[in-house]
Amino acid sequence: MRKKIYALVDCNNFYVSCERVFHASLRARPVIVLSNNDGCVVARSNEVKKLGIKMGQPIFECEELIRKHNIQIFSSNYSLYADMSARVMKVLSQFSSRLEVYSIDEAFLDLSEQIIDDLSEFGRTIKARVLQFTGIPVSIGIASTKCLTKVANEIVKKDARYEGVLDFTALSEQATDEMLAKVAIEDVWGIGSKYSLFLMNHGILSAKDLKYADEKWIRRYLTVVGERIVLELRGTACIPLEAERPAKKGIMCSKSFGRDVTRLEELEEIIATYTARAAEKLRSQDSLTSCITVFIRTNALKDTPQYSNSFSQRIPYPTAFTPELIRYALKVLRAMYRDGYNYKKAGVFLTKIIPQDGVQPDLFSEFSLYDYYKQARLMYLIDAINKMYGRDTLFFAVQGITRPWKMRQSRLSGHFTTRWSDILTIN
Repeated sequence: MRKKIYALVDCNNFYVSCERVFHASLRARPVIVLSNNDGCVVARSNEVKKLGIKMGQPIFECEELIRKHNIQIFSSNYSLYADMSARVMKVLSQFSSRLEVYSIDEAFLDLSEQIIDDLSEFGRTIKARVLQFTGIPVSIGIASTKCLTKVANEIVKKDARYEGVLDFTALSEQATDEMLAKVAIEDVWGIGSKYSLFLMNHGILSAKDLKYADEKWIRRYLTVVGERIVLELRGTACIPLEAERPAKKGIMCSKSFGRDVTRLEELEEIIATYTARAAEKLRSQDSLTSCITVFIRTNALKDTPQYSNSFSQRIPYPTAFTPELIRYALKVLRAMYRDGYNYKKAGVFLTKIIPQDGVQPDLFSEFSLYDYYKQARLMYLIDAINKMYGRDTLFFAVQGITRPWKMRQSRLSGHFTTRWSDILTIN
């Protein structure tokens, strides 16, 4: 059996890099991307990191630095980032048939079955190809386990000497340990803040310390998950590649509003819109739901009357038909809405999810398989049109048209890859 070899490809400062692809003048300038409603910092260029601005820091705390250093600010452009991510993953799929999309900006490649003389050179080829085809810079860690690729990637991002690629398989045990000693325990993949504090209190401060920790002790206090991490740091592959992600068992769509909302009519638009988004996600994984939960809440940070509530509604038969889901969601909303409150956030949660090919006809139901296929065909056409021409090219009237409650995105860049009107032109 061939030894496992994995590569982790991680896009550098992904949201910022996406903006820079279409704003060439920003390549060496400080750039920030903001969270929903333009509230906090969620992505920073290296120039911004050097200025001391932290991830998650409220933007109002950074105003002086922004003025002083002429930092460029963007609202989160999720449709752009999702499309650029898909392009990156498509390029990566050319280098391995076994690819795990780990997040919007990360992917694991299984290189075990390939004959590669120089893995570092292979990594540099991947890096150059992704940059050429998408404009996105990446860092690559190569190792015999997924956990070690994470460590390699952590190191390569902080040390320019490696030029974006680090191959752990080419290092001796001693050299690998020297690398592991540089990685703080809180930066080890799979070790959260709770466990990292516990480990530090017991003298385990780095990835190297964890590698040589007693397995039985780790299993006792960090369960089998912690034991797997230790074995992975020692070079034994325990965490398999997930080439196909399992379907989600719950799908959530929830956002804070751009301003306070008081009227039921506006809340209905919001819940209808969030339900439509959740239904899109449901169909994208070829699933159906038979339970929908809706919640609403006021702003807990304001000195105003407070109210929050949630309610679940069973659906008689599994469905992914947006109008049907909206009907049940609005029924729930109207039952728990209370007048006289300033609402700030709402959400829709779909559960009891099954594969769409698992639907069973009910002899005593008015809903037939013929109805199901008609609905599925209609939603397929709507999804296809929205994918081709941009989100909400087709939408349901109950979602509203002007939507003044939408989250603030006052610094939103163009939808350069998903909207015809925003495509850049070259003179």
